Amino acid sequence: MVVTSPARSFACSIGQLGEQHSITSQIGAVVIGRNEGERLHRCLESLTATLDKVVYVDSGSTDGSCEFARNMGVEVVQLDLSVPFTAARARNEGVQTLLKIHPKISFVQVVDGYCIVAEGWLRTALKIAECDNSVAIVCGQRREIHPNATRYNRLCNMEWKGSAGFVASCGGDALIRVSAFRQVGGYNAELIAGEEPEMCVRLRQAGWKIQRTADDMTWHDAAMTRFSQWWKRAKRAGHAYAEGHAIHGRTAEKFRRTEMRSIVFWGGFVPFAAIALAVPSYGFSVLVASYGYANLCCRIRNRRLDQGDGTPEASLYAKLTVLGKIPQILGVLEYYTNRLFRRKTRLIEYK
Repeated sequence: MVVTSPARSFACSIGQLGEQHSITSQIGAVVIGRNEGERLHRCLESLTATLDKVVYVDSGSTDGSCEFARNMGVEVVQLDLSVPFTAARARNEGVQTLLKIHPKISFVQVVDGYCIVAEGWLRTALKIAECDNSVAIVCGQRREIHPNATRYNRLCNMEWKGSAGFVASCGGDALIRVSAFRQVGGYNAELIAGEEPEMCVRLRQAGWKIQRTADDMTWHDAAMTRFSQWWKRAKRAGHAYAEGHAIHGRTAEKFRRTEMRSIVFWGGFVPFAAIALAVPSYGFSVLVASYGYANLCCRIRNRRLDQGDGTPEASLYAKLTVLGKIPQILGVLEYYTNRLFRRKTRLIEYK
């Protein structure tokens, strides 16, 4: 049995207090949401257990979310709904409010209202950011709370997996350095999706780095139970790829350029060519396309197996990824059609 001396215990306590003071003095949080109910309760509780500087940005809740947040001592911002809503706009307004009230903080943890911040994450992220002043964003691993509830939740849980190290972009949950955020002007409030990777492009162009760790960051609740929800989510992803490509073109990260080409080829060119040539080729074009999709599915499945996924999970991921090219190309077409006719795209919501 190890016996700890009173002096050592006192020193450890002082160290922990100092570390806690560093977190509360340097970090604030911005949560965005609408009608998240109990999920918002869990989200705010996971933050207020550590932080005393939290802003909740609400986009028209009718379930008492604003009142609950205020009762917890959280600052509430209610968005003007006469202006089209985007998550980017909500985050920007949240950060602006947080910095107006607490101008001396150095970092902002942004998080969606249906996520729970993992215990110890803020401490881990702050240490990493303080070790390298060139890091603008620190993100970790996002995991599903109920990964086996539906096939769509399982898919999300696999999508969240990311390798540790310096990466091209982050997702909706991340610790952001205030000075870097201000330098690039925050999120692009016009984007209906994909605002995080777009901001990361500008950050990297300005010389900043984005770092992902292997540590748990947030627990996410996708709550997708219907095929239609998954379809709309895939369509929104296609729209985000198209808009990001239109803004940054070849300066966007290689992954997103590759994904855009894949969507256009497998979601647009292949099915169009198969149908257009079906009659003159006596159906041979349809067989060729079917073989191509089957081959693509096998390659994706094998890649997921190499990454450590089980066979059922890898197969599910492969099938939905290939099928997802269709709603994704619809999202791409919607973006470019609206751009051609100078129409503003409405938010694509899947929940």
